[in-house]
Amino acid sequence: MRAGKVCVMTDRNLAGLPPMRSVLESLVRSGIEHKVYDNVRVEPTDTSFKEAIAFAKKESFDVFVAVGGGSVIDTCKAANLYACHPDADFLDFVNAPIGRGKPITGALKPLIAVPTTAGTGSETTGVAIFDFEHLKAKTGIASRAIKPTLGVVDPLHTLHMPERVAANSGFDVLCHALESYTALPYNMRSPCPPNPINRPAYQGSNPISDVWSRHALNVVAKYMKRYAVRDPEDKEARSSMHLASVFAGIGFGNAGVHLCHGMSYPIAGNVKTHKAKGYNVDHPVVPHGLSVVLTSPAVFNFTAPMCPERHLEAAQILGADVSRAKREDAGPLLADTLRRFLYDLEVEDGLEAVGYSKEDVPALVKGTIPQERVTKLSPREHTEEDLSHLFEASMKLY
Repeated sequence: MRAGKVCVMTDRNLAGLPPMRSVLESLVRSGIEHKVYDNVRVEPTDTSFKEAIAFAKKESFDVFVAVGGGSVIDTCKAANLYACHPDADFLDFVNAPIGRGKPITGALKPLIAVPTTAGTGSETTGVAIFDFEHLKAKTGIASRAIKPTLGVVDPLHTLHMPERVAANSGFDVLCHALESYTALPYNMRSPCPPNPINRPAYQGSNPISDVWSRHALNVVAKYMKRYAVRDPEDKEARSSMHLASVFAGIGFGNAGVHLCHGMSYPIAGNVKTHKAKGYNVDHPVVPHGLSVVLTSPAVFNFTAPMCPERHLEAAQILGADVSRAKREDAGPLLADTLRRFLYDLEVEDGLEAVGYSKEDVPALVKGTIPQERVTKLSPREHTEEDLSHLFEASMKLY
């Protein structure tokens, strides 16, 4: 890449760990000038994005390297984008209706992503997600232009992950696979964009993304419990889940996700006091993968009538006996299968366990409404009342 000056982004937890040491030793060995930004926030906000963007704008970097999980990779995508568009307002490229959703027309610098969690698949996607603090909801930037140039996927980089970080990042893989496989089919999405540059990053389920999503789901079913709970040194399980994260990323990066993710953004954005186990942070946090998976039993029970065969297939992959199941059993069967899966992995007992009550449902629904970029890919149309019922049904899982 003929790099002259490299921007390396990471977070404080990773700054002294082996993945960062490997990257910095490589840069030093190759005599490449570089500067490190280690102030990335776990679960980024618009404020933390802007701080990273300001750092990137101060120097003339010609390559970006992100070492970390989705928070780091997404922050680095944003820093690269706005450093290459110095006159743009922050909301210019943020998804509508919160931002202006303008298409990205200028070239970006190369970005190398070195994922250290097996979860977000951010090394494969053109999406960068953040908490918009003013609205207490997550939103993001979605464009093929911000996809990393290269992903370096090394399972040894995941060995340092605490058990709950591993589990929660794995739940993101699970939901990426399930949501993209059950998303509205690509040929049912409307309206047709007036110009190809306006095509959304997320196209709906399609024959190509189906291959990746289904395969990722099979890997999750086989390895998730070994990877997340039983033995952190299990290199086969860590390798397989790291690859599953990439596979699911390619799947949902083309097809998109739907209600679990759309509803997760206000769950994470409205967090009050919950501090997740295993996360070394100084602020309340419901980790992304956890915020996504807590609604999954209710969501897939709701969406199943629109594509019951796919929901039954997903339940079967995850270990359910579907030999006598009818089409109308698809929703309850997949929901029960997911509940058992989550119970075995010691997931918190619903939204109540992370600090929410039924009084919070209106605010959670309000935070879901702007997420139309993903919620419109639900195979089943839904109203605000439907969303209220889904949040209420997710207050307790077991």
